[in-house]
Amino acid sequence: MKTVNARRALRFPCIVLSAIWLFAPHAGLACACGCSVFDVGAGTMMPINSESGFSLWFRYSYMDQDQNWAGSSKAPASDNGDVRIRTSFYTVGGNVMIDRSWSVMAELPVYSRSFTSTDDGTVAGPAGSLYTADLTDLGDMTLAAIYTGLSEDRSTGLSLGVKLPTGNYTGPNGPLGGAEFDRDTLPGTGSTDVVFGAYHVGGINADDSLAWFAQAKYQFAMLTRNDYRPGNDLNAALGLTWSFGARGSETRVTPVLQMIGSWRERDSGAASDPDNSGYKRLLVAPGIEARLAKVRLYADVEFPVYQYTNAAPSGSDSSGQLVAPVYVKAQVSYDF
Repeated sequence: MKTVNARRALRFPCIVLSAIWLFAPHAGLACACGCSVFDVGAGTMMPINSESGFSLWFRYSYMDQDQNWAGSSKAPASDNGDVRIRTSFYTVGGNVMIDRSWSVMAELPVYSRSFTSTDDGTVAGPAGSLYTADLTDLGDMTLAAIYTGLSEDRSTGLSLGVKLPTGNYTGPNGPLGGAEFDRDTLPGTGSTDVVFGAYHVGGINADDSLAWFAQAKYQFAMLTRNDYRPGNDLNAALGLTWSFGARGSETRVTPVLQMIGSWRERDSGAASDPDNSGYKRLLVAPGIEARLAKVRLYADVEFPVYQYTNAAPSGSDSSGQLVAPVYVKAQVSYDF
């Protein structure tokens, strides 16, 4: 049986992992947004050592989608009417530990998005001209319960959550009535989604300073609005962590190396673009975490090593999906 110290050492990664896949932004875009890469993997700073069992965090994520992709290779930019999507995600969240087996969490993102696309003659100018629209608004809130009581050391857990349609899914209230944004480029999906998750974490050496983790999250829409249903989404992560610093110390540094995989089905509904939505991707994501007393810091950079996007035949009105060459995430949390 593990010692009490070993159990405490496992407690942090367990709840960290369960939080990651549940509470990153979940909006899905037919332009291969790739937001789901923020849903899994190390990085969410949870209140494992807080005396009150309460923690707050702020996360910043960024991606710049400027490459048109069709199938498993880059496609001509001229095939896609959408040109570039730059997005900063500002996310606030909190966690409350009810007892040693149950936690409840909530998280709400704000999107700041710049979308450059080709006008079809009905938005802001003549057909074929480019326009850029900017929008800063709420995304979809996620609420969830985490159960970590399957084992004494909480190395395995399950989760159940719901994504609420709090995000803007109709567009800005400007003179164009939101016409400058497609339904799949808005912060909210308009859907109510169910989120299932599972994780396991284990030590590799005697003192658990070297550890591994695996996790998966599956999300699907139950209720939809305005003829748009985001595709079902499966994400998984497999990684290694290596802690420097004594267990229980107030100062620790932990490098992280992880692989993140995403699979998304096509969107559906009259307001969707099923031919150009849905993807598969694999990313490598090195990162680092630091603990300074009650403050936790985390950052990583995620690079695609394989990606496949569904695309309409070349020569169609629009073919391909915009992807980003790199994804960035940084977070700070405070344990009360």
